[in-house]
Amino acid sequence: MKEIQGRPLPLGTTMIGNTVNFSVAVPQEKECRLLLYRAGRKKPCITYEMNKEIGEVRYLALEDIDASKYEYNYQIDGQVVIDPYAKAIAGRETWGRKRDVQKHEVRGILYNDEYDWEGDEPLCLPYHRVIAYSLHVRGFTKHSSSKVKNRGTFQGIIEKIPYLKELGINQIQCMPVYDFEECQRYRNYWGYGFAYCFAPKSSYACSKDPVKELKDMVKECHRAGIEVVLEMPFHDEMTKQMMEECLRYYMIEYHIDGFILNPQVSPMDAIYADPILKKTKILVHQIDFQTVMRRFLKGDEGMVEGVMYWLRHNSGKDGIVNCITGQNGFTMYDLVSYDRKHNEENGENNQDGPEYNYSWNCGAEGMTRKRAVAKLRDNQMKNAFFLLLLAQGTPCILAGDEFGNSQKGNNNVYCQDNPTGWLDWQKLEQKKELHDFVKKLIAIRKSQPVFWPEEEMRGIDQVSCGVPDVSYHGESAWRVPSEVYSRQLGVYYSGASVGGEDCFVAYNMHWIEHGFALPALSKGKKWFKIASTEEGILETAELLENQRMVVLKERTVMVIVGGKDYGTDSKEKDRPDIVSVKMDSNQHDAD
Repeated sequence: MKEIQGRPLPLGTTMIGNTVNFSVAVPQEKECRLLLYRAGRKKPCITYEMNKEIGEVRYLALEDIDASKYEYNYQIDGQVVIDPYAKAIAGRETWGRKRDVQKHEVRGILYNDEYDWEGDEPLCLPYHRVIAYSLHVRGFTKHSSSKVKNRGTFQGIIEKIPYLKELGINQIQCMPVYDFEECQRYRNYWGYGFAYCFAPKSSYACSKDPVKELKDMVKECHRAGIEVVLEMPFHDEMTKQMMEECLRYYMIEYHIDGFILNPQVSPMDAIYADPILKKTKILVHQIDFQTVMRRFLKGDEGMVEGVMYWLRHNSGKDGIVNCITGQNGFTMYDLVSYDRKHNEENGENNQDGPEYNYSWNCGAEGMTRKRAVAKLRDNQMKNAFFLLLLAQGTPCILAGDEFGNSQKGNNNVYCQDNPTGWLDWQKLEQKKELHDFVKKLIAIRKSQPVFWPEEEMRGIDQVSCGVPDVSYHGESAWRVPSEVYSRQLGVYYSGASVGGEDCFVAYNMHWIEHGFALPALSKGKKWFKIASTEEGILETAELLENQRMVVLKERTVMVIVGGKDYGTDSKEKDRPDIVSVKMDSNQHDAD
């Protein structure tokens, strides 16, 4: 190989034929050398002085180099430094094993980006059609109960795609997948903090090629109609330019559909304006929906106005998704099983993690054999899913919530790389009824356009059908139960505004029963019950005997749909086609 004139941009390594260009930012007063290693070796075989510079960028190019046989680092003022733009990193293939950069145990890989995408492109699903699912790549399948061949890896997610598709998911949101250092005072299980953000985490791959395996995961998810969104919290040592370049890189090279960013760190205005990222989903975490729905769920007073807003708010326009639970806080099961956090195992005297969780243990803290408490918890989880999946924003389910996964009351498992932080798939059989309920509720959402309108409903008659697109009711029709002590709400969605059927959802989060007045339907239609907390998702729609009033027991949700009355034959009248939930849930995503 021989050194030739290089180029200052782009930063990192660039391969053209048998030539590799190296470019790195270095303070002007510091010396810089390029270290080349034979692949897999811990001692440099050759070094090059990097004297060419523009501003604070040093660069050179090497011609006639077989890039596949070499790895590299930089030495800046005597310190060995990994290229912050490295596209792949060698030496960190084993999770949890500390590696010393100064001893050359970690090196950048001269990676060739050639990959056969087989025509794949980002999916660009409309926000209002997304059913999201938040997961941790390692924790999702690391538990032996996951029964996948490649546990805790990108391949493990591929093995679970049939499960996700059957559930009705069409977007996964992954916690950091780039190469972070997990070996710290407390195990950095989540992956926040300093990282090499251009390089996929090598210990998330079952081979020595994390780049290919992440691309395989994205391609297979896309084949199943599932978007891939990456959380990119970044770190404060990165420049804003570098952050923007990183997002472009993952979008172009990995076909990533979207990113979850920290607006306190990321250059949001520049990212929103970036023409390359215009069709990419740019999301941020926001807990307003979570707080309101959690408080309503447990029966706090004064929540009705907030619930009304978040049930109709089209969150996609804000770049947020609706979550009742997330990695930072309780799981769904723990939300209804613990009044306080139990983070003692984290080693920080239970001082870490959110103090205010708006949870309720339903009468006993943690594990219990009391049947009444267990039944109430199951009902409360179903109520939470009603609130989440029937709200008109983009819903996001925390992985494992659909089968009652627990973290034993730990609301901050950032360092719990063990069964506490992993999904226990044994719960899938133990809580199969809850799982099936969630799957069918997702299907109901997809089958009823009033729950996923493209534009936010405004509470007015937009199509001259005689009723508003959305209206609110209580014991009296057309009257909002907005008193501070109110813990119930009826929501009437007019199907005429979106080309679907009328739906009415009654929420009673009070500890006593309440009646709900039903609005009158147009001629020839009647109200049919299709789901409730106690009965789950009905196999066949049930004609309501009383078409003017429905009474709900304490802490109960009911979903009813307006359909045609097919006469006196019970078999006909109980089976209006419009409320069938045995639809192809993937058709919603394909339309």
